[in-house]
Amino acid sequence: MADATDVKTPKAPRSPLLSRPGAVPAEGVDEGVAAHYGDIFREQAALADGKGLVDLSHRGVITVTGGDRLAWLHLLITQHVTDLPPGQATEALILSANGHIEHGLSLVDDGETVWIHTEPGTQGELIAYLESMKFFYRVEVADRTDDIAVVQLPAGSVAPAPDGVVVRETPYGRDLFLPRADLEAYAAEHGPLAGMLAYEALRVEAHRPRVGFETDHRTIPHELGLIGTAVHLQKGCYRGQETVARVQNLGKPPRRLVFLHLDGSEVHLPGPGTPVTLAKDGDGGRQLGFITSSARHYELGPIALALVKRNVPVDAELLAGTTAAAQETVVEP
Repeated sequence: MADATDVKTPKAPRSPLLSRPGAVPAEGVDEGVAAHYGDIFREQAALADGKGLVDLSHRGVITVTGGDRLAWLHLLITQHVTDLPPGQATEALILSANGHIEHGLSLVDDGETVWIHTEPGTQGELIAYLESMKFFYRVEVADRTDDIAVVQLPAGSVAPAPDGVVVRETPYGRDLFLPRADLEAYAAEHGPLAGMLAYEALRVEAHRPRVGFETDHRTIPHELGLIGTAVHLQKGCYRGQETVARVQNLGKPPRRLVFLHLDGSEVHLPGPGTPVTLAKDGDGGRQLGFITSSARHYELGPIALALVKRNVPVDAELLAGTTAAAQETVVEP
């Protein structure tokens, strides 16, 4: 039996779209695709207008087949999927025994196969865990990252999906599980291309948490507002469910997600991990939380998501490092 902690996941193949004119490679976890193609604000505006596509081919792709696939996954994840209709997209989490978020799953079932995409480089650990839980169930788990590329069309896009390509439709757009060999041709026909900086700016604007950014080793679903979207409360029997039920009944998660409008006169964005303090205490004050994601938005200017202590007043003026920040409530205290 594989030990998930020992699994080293190979990176997804480098995207061929990085050879497009103007492409600037992304760094860190998003390495392998483009950060932008020359104009991050134009790319954001195009996506907001329902045009173009985002290359997410660095994300891990996993399939689960077999007659027991939905009943089996139902026992392992936070979402209710036993009767998931073909074509209906959903989100789910895998939690630790203590209820902390370990993996985020974006999934859809096509009637024969569950298609999942997950954070870049995490599919090896996820597959190792799934394999360790197969027991007598009729399921097969496969890593499809090398031959399948995820592409996202923005909400409102009229670009068609090729015949036979699995589509995962959400309020934020359509995820296509595209054969990697077809990526260049499809992008050439249905551009313009938008990079990860544009994608991330719209994600932050929409208050959408991302595993590995808005999560650390002790994040629980209530802190990010994932109850009802990625966590179904009318089911149990999954790892970490006791923590979810306890926090739901007591209503006291230790932290909460907030959206921040940052001072636009600052040259540099406060990056992930930047301490958040009360403005009246200055940047040397007691740390109340930290930035999880930040971006420059084509209309809103500099924005961020942060995790702060639950009891921080919702109207408190904050500092992100030395940058003034006005908060909007995402998760009620």
